[in-house]
Amino acid sequence: MDNTSFPVTLNWPASRMAGQEPFQAKGTALAEETPISLSYNTMQYAVMMATARDIEDFCTGFSLTEGIVDRVDDIKSIEVTAEPGFVAAEIRIPAEPFHRLMQASRRMVVGRTGCGVCGTEDAGQILRPLPALPPGLPVSLASVRRALGELAQHQALNKAVHMVHGAAWCGADGAIRLIREDVGRHNALDKLIGAGLRAGGNFSEGFCLLTSRCSYEMVQKSIIAGFRTVVAISAPTGLALRVAEKAGLTVIAIARSDAQILFTGEVSE
Repeated sequence: MDNTSFPVTLNWPASRMAGQEPFQAKGTALAEETPISLSYNTMQYAVMMATARDIEDFCTGFSLTEGIVDRVDDIKSIEVTAEPGFVAAEIRIPAEPFHRLMQASRRMVVGRTGCGVCGTEDAGQILRPLPALPPGLPVSLASVRRALGELAQHQALNKAVHMVHGAAWCGADGAIRLIREDVGRHNALDKLIGAGLRAGGNFSEGFCLLTSRCSYEMVQKSIIAGFRTVVAISAPTGLALRVAEKAGLTVIAIARSDAQILFTGEVSE
């Protein structure tokens, strides 16, 4: 499924790095948090705490949703290296987006697992101008309920550790096309976006399903990726709904297989 046009190099040791597999303690499988150091053209930009899986997808999605690049084609290469105690990701981008990045404030602190904007120095960077989403056919409640009913069987890591977040791309029929998991909800969504775009996917088809709350960062990332509908297991924030309404994003939340609440936009039966 990987149709990426840029080379990806994975420098993993023969023995799998801690963080790729669940940690065992007291006979219980636990998820790991691993520092992921992100550098662009050798300039360190951020250190994010994440699950050490699908790092190339994370780098791709993060680069796009954080506005570092405007499209996936701007990424020239990604090299991921397992270092003692952390993972280093070197992303190569062209001169123009790199110059823009150098002019912006860098994230000089660790991004905690549950934080989407940790380390941002300028409050103006948080709410960025977003495009208006093109109109399209609304998703059906039947497809939303199908996806909710089938979600758990697609969460392989969560089945083992019972505490990681998932982000899934679902087709218009509710079938789960792609899913990514991570200890951080933002990371899971960035991984999904990166994986889908690397595979040449069109997120305007179907909808995004989140196992977390629907915060404004999740809405913002979804809009940038091109999703027209987001379904979240937990509740949205007020800011998330205002951002969604302005861009034309449909938000369905507090979603269970037998009941959901439509907060913005429309759905069909």
